[in-house]
Amino acid sequence: MEDWIYILIGVAVIAVIAVLLSGVKIIQPYEQGVYMRLGKYIRILNQGLNFVCPLINTVVKLDLRTQVLDVPSQEVITKDNSPVSVDAIVYIKVTDPKHAFFEIVNYRFATVNLAQTTLRSIIGEMELDEILSNREKINTQLRDILDENTDKWGVKVESVEIREVDPAQKVKDSMEEQTSAERRRRAAILQADGLKKAAILEAEGKKKSRILEAEGLQQSMVLEAEGRKLALILESQGEAQKLRIMSVGAASLDSKALSVLSMETLKKVGDGQSSKIFFPIEVTKLIDGISQYMGTASDVPDRSINDMRDIESAIGKADDVLGPIPKESEIKERLAKVDTLVNTEMAETADIANSIKSKER
Repeated sequence: MEDWIYILIGVAVIAVIAVLLSGVKIIQPYEQGVYMRLGKYIRILNQGLNFVCPLINTVVKLDLRTQVLDVPSQEVITKDNSPVSVDAIVYIKVTDPKHAFFEIVNYRFATVNLAQTTLRSIIGEMELDEILSNREKINTQLRDILDENTDKWGVKVESVEIREVDPAQKVKDSMEEQTSAERRRRAAILQADGLKKAAILEAEGKKKSRILEAEGLQQSMVLEAEGRKLALILESQGEAQKLRIMSVGAASLDSKALSVLSMETLKKVGDGQSSKIFFPIEVTKLIDGISQYMGTASDVPDRSINDMRDIESAIGKADDVLGPIPKESEIKERLAKVDTLVNTEMAETADIANSIKSKER
């Protein structure tokens, strides 16, 4: 009998402990609990240890962490009648556990279906090219619509990402052909533009080359003319000085000296290799002068030799007659000036050619 009593007491103690434990609720840091008693909402249980009325309580725990929902792929007809398969990912977070539990049966399932219908509506109002190039715009628009509709459920849509937009195979083939044609068009335009620029640059190069060639030819002709001019001047000056010197030297000679020089000239002419010798008409006078010098002429005039005073009184001083004779140093100085001018012109031509090459690069 006593054994039965002990057993009953033990059972009673266990039952009391079980009842007491049913009133203890532990909420994790990322959760909140909806506390209901006898079918009536009481309050929200926060994280940690919570005590509620045992046996007659109901606590539903809701996860407050960000949840990732996969929106299944679906085929949508775009505004330009192009079939595409679209799927997405939705990131949601429970902000109000009370509304998330009482306002909707299953907020996850409802959010996924709402995302599908909204995505179908947005894609149907856009053309294929716009869909492929404006994913960010679609994501933003879809997130705003979903967030507005799920706000009454106590759910916040944090982000929506279009994962894949897959056009039909025929549309892909058409897009590839279009892309290939566009690339060929751009390649043709670039090639034509390159040929145009090359032709322009080549024409400009030929133009500048001809200009430089003409300028170089002009400069060379000018320099050559200057050289010929200077050489002619120097040669003429030399001939003039030669004639002046001969005139001054010949003025002091008498007829006998001239006759001797004439005889020496005839001797040189006779020593030549030519088989024919031409004598001027005045050779008779030359022979007459020689005969007078040798004393064989019928009349030998007596002529006194002129001195320098007679010559100066007749034609002037020798320095005045000869004039300034350029020294060797002066001639070298003139030639050096010509070389300097030529080098300067060549340097300027080289600078112009280098500047043209740098611009072409």
